[in-house]
Amino acid sequence: MRVLSGSLIIKLLIPLLLISLLIFGFKPFKDSLDPEVTLIEEVDSYQSETRRLSDGSYLVAVRTPMPSVKAEMVHWWFAEFLKTTEHYKWWHPSDHVWMDWENKIPGEIIGASHLVHEYIGGELSKFRIQFVNPSEFFGYNPNDGNTFVICARAGMLDIEINIAKMCHIVKNNENGSEMRSRFWLGHVASREGNQTVPSITGFLGNMAISRLFALSKKDAEDLKLHAKEEMSFLAKLLPSLYHAQNKN
Repeated sequence: MRVLSGSLIIKLLIPLLLISLLIFGFKPFKDSLDPEVTLIEEVDSYQSETRRLSDGSYLVAVRTPMPSVKAEMVHWWFAEFLKTTEHYKWWHPSDHVWMDWENKIPGEIIGASHLVHEYIGGELSKFRIQFVNPSEFFGYNPNDGNTFVICARAGMLDIEINIAKMCHIVKNNENGSEMRSRFWLGHVASREGNQTVPSITGFLGNMAISRLFALSKKDAEDLKLHAKEEMSFLAKLLPSLYHAQNKN
């Protein structure tokens, strides 16, 4: 029986290791979502950034100052006011094209799916944004009197597949509030209605090598710019709109 030498074993292991890293990433068993530390506990200025993570996915973070806006106003916008394409266009006049709701109950947001057509980076995209209980991300519900948390699974509208996860956190401060948005691009899952289901698409789509080819720095930067613009529009229109609609 031939015994492999140490040098030969190393030569065989190195290509296998490289292939494994390309497929699974540097930390294949570590969840790349980090909402609690970055969105809730962080006390210094939240940083707007885009960054490739070790599993091949892309992080997009956006900080939006919202003077004169309180967390309850943003909750009201999503849960009660936002109903028509006209409202949606107010949110971003040039990028937002069309919207509708699925499973929407007045005054509630969890369980509803926002169906949208919007331009990101000059390209028209059609998304289904399914709002879920924040406990799916945090392990508990961090909503309170000074904080509004909204989280979602983002997917394609015309194909039953999710491609990202996202959270917006609005924290009250002395000037109004601050929105901290975080998107995790490249979290792929087939869906049936509101349920994600195991699939070959999900398995292959979540490989690091697939994410490396599917996601680019430009994709992340385009989304960062879009999110920054739309939340800045929201910060400007909300104070007067909210007070006009809630005079009593």
